[in-house]
Amino acid sequence: MNYYIIDFDSTFTQVEALDELARISLAKHPARELIYEEIERLTNLAMNGQLSFRDSLAGRIRLLEANRDHLKKLVSVLKKKVSPSFLRNREFFKKHSESALIVSGGFKEFIIPVVSPYHIQQENVYANTFTFDEEGNITGYDENNPLSEEGGKVKLLKQLQLPGKIYGIGDGYSDFQLKESGLIERFFAFTENIERKSVSEKADHITPSFDEFLYVNDLPRAISYPKNRILCLIVGNVPEIAAHILKRDGFSIRVKETFEEKYVKDVGMLLLGSNVKLSDDQLTRADKLKTLGYLGDSKDQVNREICNEKGIVLFDDKKAKKRNCEFIPRRMADFINRGDTYMSRNFPNLQLPKVEKAHRLLHIHQNVPGVMAQINQLFAENQINIIAQFLMTKGNIGYAVTDVDTAYDRKLLKQLRQIDHTIKFRILY
Repeated sequence: MNYYIIDFDSTFTQVEALDELARISLAKHPARELIYEEIERLTNLAMNGQLSFRDSLAGRIRLLEANRDHLKKLVSVLKKKVSPSFLRNREFFKKHSESALIVSGGFKEFIIPVVSPYHIQQENVYANTFTFDEEGNITGYDENNPLSEEGGKVKLLKQLQLPGKIYGIGDGYSDFQLKESGLIERFFAFTENIERKSVSEKADHITPSFDEFLYVNDLPRAISYPKNRILCLIVGNVPEIAAHILKRDGFSIRVKETFEEKYVKDVGMLLLGSNVKLSDDQLTRADKLKTLGYLGDSKDQVNREICNEKGIVLFDDKKAKKRNCEFIPRRMADFINRGDTYMSRNFPNLQLPKVEKAHRLLHIHQNVPGVMAQINQLFAENQINIIAQFLMTKGNIGYAVTDVDTAYDRKLLKQLRQIDHTIKFRILY
C-alpha cells in the first residue's frame, strides 16, 4: 500500500491557521497589527527553516490570547478556505481513506473538523493538541507530542513505521525534512497558495495544485489534465485583470508583447490585445491551442477558417465593451473547465450543466452526416452508460458533448479520436 502524507496549513487550506486564529482572537486588541506581523514572521521563519519549529510555535501561541470560542470561529473560516484543488478532489480521499494522512504542526482542535467532510479518518490526523485552563483559554500545547518539536514529522513517521511507499506533499521546511530523512519515496512541494523557494528548490517535484500531484502519480482525480499544465499566453495590450482571472483559475500564465515562436507548439490558451494580428502560419502550427480570446473585433486579425479547421473556440470583443476584458477570459476558462461555448464567435453556443461522478467527453468534428451515428455506435459497442448528451452545429463545425459513467475501457478514447471527420477530441474530467 502507498501512503500519502499531506500537510494542512497553506496546503490543504489556503492559509496558516494560527495566523487566522490571531485575527479572530486579537480583533479588538489595540496593537493587533503589530502582533499579526510578528506571528506571521515567526511562521515564515519556521517554514523556511530559519527558526526551530518549537520556538516558532511557542512564540505564536504566547501572542494569541485565544480560547475555545475563538477556535469555533476559526473552524468556520477554515472550511471556507480549503484549497480549490483539494476541494474538487474529495473522491481521492474517499477511495484512499485508509492511506491518506494529514500530518501537521497545527492542532487537531481545528484540523479534524475541517478535514472530516473529505472522508479523512480522525485517526489519520496527526497534529498537536492545545492545553486549556478551566475558563477554556488556550494556555499552551502538549509538549510530549513529537509534532511540537523540531523535526517532529520525521520523529512521528519513525514511530508509525508505515508498511509501504510514502509520498509527501506540503509547502514548508518540516515537510521537506521527510524527504531529507529518507523516510519517504518522493516529496512534492505544494505551491498553489505560496511558494517557498528554500523548499521548492529541493523538492522532487513542484506541484502547483493537488490535481498535478494526482496526475503525476496516476491517482483518481476530478479533472483529466491539470490546469497548471495548460499554457495560457497573453499577448499585447491586455488589462491586468484578465491575467489575474486566468491565473486565479489555475492556468500557467505568460504575459508577452508578441507571440514568440517558442510558445507556438505548446500554447493551450491564447488571449490577444486589440493591437495584435495573429499570422495564419502561427495559428496553423498551434496544435495544442484549444481556445483563443481577442479583446477587439477579431475579423481581420484572426483567421476564423483556420480556427474552425483546428477546432479552436474563438471569443472576441466585437463591440469593444469595457467589461469584456473580464468577460472574455472567463468564457475561455468556462470552455476549458466545463466545455461551454456560450458567446463564441465560431462555435455553436452551448451552456452545459455540471455533473458529478461522470466523465465529460468533448468531440469536435466537421459538420457532415453520420458522425453522431459513429460516436453512438462506439458507445453501444463498448456498453457505455450515457448520462447526458448534447449536440449543436454551426456552419462547418459540429460539437458533441457526452457525459458518461466513469467505468469504461480506455480503448474507447482512442476509438473516438479515430472517427472519420474528427477535428479534436478531449476528456474534460
